[in-house]
Amino acid sequence: MNVYDSELVGSLLEECDYTLTQDMSEADAVFLNTCAIREKAEETVHNRLDNLHVLKRTKPNMILGVLGCMAQNLKDDILESRPYVDVILGPDSYRRIPEIIKARQGEMDNFVDTRLSKFEVYDDLFPSRHDGVNAWISIMRGCDKFCTFCIVPFTRGRERSRSIQSVVDETINAVSQGFVEITLLGQNVNSYRTPDGEFPELLKAVAKVEGVKRIRYTSPHPQDIDDALLEVMRDHSNICNYIHLPLQAGSDRILKRMNRTYTQQEFLDLVDKIYEYMPNCSISTDIIVGFPGETEDEFLETLDVVKKVHFDSSFMFKYSSRPGTKAAEYTDQISEDDKQNRLERLIVLQRKNTLSANLRHVGNTLSVMVEKVSKKSDSQWAGRTDGNMWVVFDKTDEQIKDIVNVKIEDAKGITLFGSRIHTEELIHEAA
Repeated sequence: MNVYDSELVGSLLEECDYTLTQDMSEADAVFLNTCAIREKAEETVHNRLDNLHVLKRTKPNMILGVLGCMAQNLKDDILESRPYVDVILGPDSYRRIPEIIKARQGEMDNFVDTRLSKFEVYDDLFPSRHDGVNAWISIMRGCDKFCTFCIVPFTRGRERSRSIQSVVDETINAVSQGFVEITLLGQNVNSYRTPDGEFPELLKAVAKVEGVKRIRYTSPHPQDIDDALLEVMRDHSNICNYIHLPLQAGSDRILKRMNRTYTQQEFLDLVDKIYEYMPNCSISTDIIVGFPGETEDEFLETLDVVKKVHFDSSFMFKYSSRPGTKAAEYTDQISEDDKQNRLERLIVLQRKNTLSANLRHVGNTLSVMVEKVSKKSDSQWAGRTDGNMWVVFDKTDEQIKDIVNVKIEDAKGITLFGSRIHTEELIHEAA
């Protein structure tokens, strides 16, 4: 979401005749845009602002701004302790950037706008994207779930969705710029609602756009995944056989405390349903350990669900208290040592699951999109399967953005290794 928002801001700055630089010392304007969902991001923004203050002293006319969720969350702190910050804009105020740039030419003082909108979805703006394979497309903004650990509803406001046509138009625009993979974004993408249809209808419309080789989306909420969505995924070959399905915790009591609105069994039943529609679907997840009040036995329930589902990959975090959320008010917070211990045990289990999931593919031929040169060798490509697994293989005649067949020969850690199989070799194998 932050990459996409930064691309929106980039397009607005380009309209004001600014161009991108990779050299901070050359910049006439610097904007920091980051998430506020964990404490670490907050520390990072403060540290970066301290560093940029030094640059600001040597370039007093440079515009320095903080954008998005962090601006929304830290407005008062920044105004009080960092008066050298010129611009503070919340996630619904980016359209004011041209106005700010113009006003700065008249030596205007600090500019602050963190009002949340019930309507802003940036429907008519195309982001400024750079070369690559994947284009992020935001289909909605805000969140109505109010999980007790999450600050997003307070920093991004309530849910509102773009029209299906505007998302299709942006997809067509992205394809015209050379992007072949589309990732649809939302705090809860499957909460998408418009008069013309819900998320399954949107997914179907994007899948029909000529030139779109692959479609992904993130993140759905387990409560809102239904048969209509799974049918659309099953019936369109360019929608990846991959679902990111946030679990967060395996204990019913902790799930209720988190306000996740499903039980452990309902989550496991949903996993079974996904496999009924797409037997080869890859499933990843998010898990928080050390949520307030989580006992050792409740943590073991989370490990048990991880063992049962055998997630292909996981994003795993220690609980991070965010002021303003309900969970921050609980008095039974877990010690940092216990959180760290639980995280390490979870990581060990998930690494085993990921390796065993990858080893199952050894001997199989998978479709891989070529995305970049391998980090370890210029003579090898790195690409992803539609199940989001990275594959490294020797270069032959393929190009970046091609989808090719690769026979998997080995798996190490989170990476698969194989050899390109050409069409005639596949025919021979089938015979």
